[in-house]
Amino acid sequence: MTAQTTGRAPSLPPLTDGPHRRRLGVVALIATFGGLLFGYDTGVINGALRPMAAELGLNAFTEGVATSSLIFAAALGAMAGGRLSDGWGRRTSIILLAVLFFAGTVLVVAAPGLGVLVAGRVLLGLAVGGASTVVPVFLAELAPYEIRGSLAGRNELMIVVGQLAAFVINAIIGNTLGHLDGVWRIMFAICAIPAIVLFFGMLRMPESPRWLVDRGRETEALAVLRSVRSEARADAELAELTANARAEQQRHASGWRAIVRNRNLRKILLIGMGVGIAQQLTGINSIMYFGQTVLVESGFDESAALIANIAPGVIAVVGAIIALAMMDRFDRRKTFITGFTLTTVSHLLIGVSSMLLPVGNPIRPYVILVLVVVFVGSMQTFLNVAVWVYLSEIFPLHMRGLGMGVSVFMLWISNGFLSLYFLSLVEAVGITGTFFLFAAVGVIALLFVWRWVPETRGRTLEALEEDVTTGVIYAQR
Repeated sequence: MTAQTTGRAPSLPPLTDGPHRRRLGVVALIATFGGLLFGYDTGVINGALRPMAAELGLNAFTEGVATSSLIFAAALGAMAGGRLSDGWGRRTSIILLAVLFFAGTVLVVAAPGLGVLVAGRVLLGLAVGGASTVVPVFLAELAPYEIRGSLAGRNELMIVVGQLAAFVINAIIGNTLGHLDGVWRIMFAICAIPAIVLFFGMLRMPESPRWLVDRGRETEALAVLRSVRSEARADAELAELTANARAEQQRHASGWRAIVRNRNLRKILLIGMGVGIAQQLTGINSIMYFGQTVLVESGFDESAALIANIAPGVIAVVGAIIALAMMDRFDRRKTFITGFTLTTVSHLLIGVSSMLLPVGNPIRPYVILVLVVVFVGSMQTFLNVAVWVYLSEIFPLHMRGLGMGVSVFMLWISNGFLSLYFLSLVEAVGITGTFFLFAAVGVIALLFVWRWVPETRGRTLEALEEDVTTGVIYAQR
């Protein structure tokens, strides 16, 4: 249900165009370089894994270790990043993450063996996890409620742009310099560039006004709001933020203490965790990390698979652009239900095609490629952007960093186990069994969303906070 249908539409002056809107766009662009790094660092392994494994002597399990070390570290980074951003601020946390991105890149590029490689991947994972928590919260807290979905969703667009960039760069480097030893190091070295841009760019960006108000720094918050809103709108929003902060102080509880005392907060935390896990159990990142391997298993040779692997990256970007256009127009619940329905059907079709078209059939690789592209497009259009926006907006301010951190921690843990065991699963049951298993999990995720996930679109973060805390949001569909 939207704010308009519940009678909870906020009474704020309308949005206006002007230099403040352009300033908001610049802030969002710089912050989403964290998403670009997230995408590149998770996507680059897709094409770098095979030459890396050949040089370092990795087997299927140690390939999984090299890949999943980043993912499990990202789970810890998400948890730590949420808490850190609550204490130090969103902007300061993002600057620290840029340093981690750069340091992790240097270690991976210089790695003489698996140990140093994993250490570098762990640093990158901490940065990726922190960025996945802090950047969406930073954008959601800066955005006007009317465009919160499309503004916060830009981070997911930059994630898939980063993944596409990794696929394209991998294909170019792999097909032109593939004869060189250590070609995979060049693929990884590229991500030092956006890390530098993020670091110096965020030095000039403002702090989240909501975080400033929560720390009693109303004058600074007003200055930030006036830089990204009209003066009248900034004054009205500050008044709403201040009133909400005072109401929170009167409750005398925040973070874990508030969650333990209020069953409605426990419930929203469980819902956030469930949404994050459901997104990952579609298997989307198994395709984004091991797409080349899946295509080789389908019948492509390695060089052709490296090029064909660009197609899912392209459709992911197209889907993200469509999702941003829809985000402020369609309810989150309807978007989730549509997405899980389409991805589950895609999994079934991939499994059936793999079963009916035996290895060696000339059309098998192309049919599976088309269905993988359909799956990635469905996922990106209806689930990925919506999930990250949803997690950034459902938690009250006093537990937003914590709630986002815990939810994204569970998301990354699910991602990590899939990354660790996906290749072994494909070896054991083939593409057919793997995607039938994904389809079964998709049905469970669909039922979870239909029964438990509340609507959030069309309300300010302050209105959502009240509804979540009182439990009103759970009665709305």
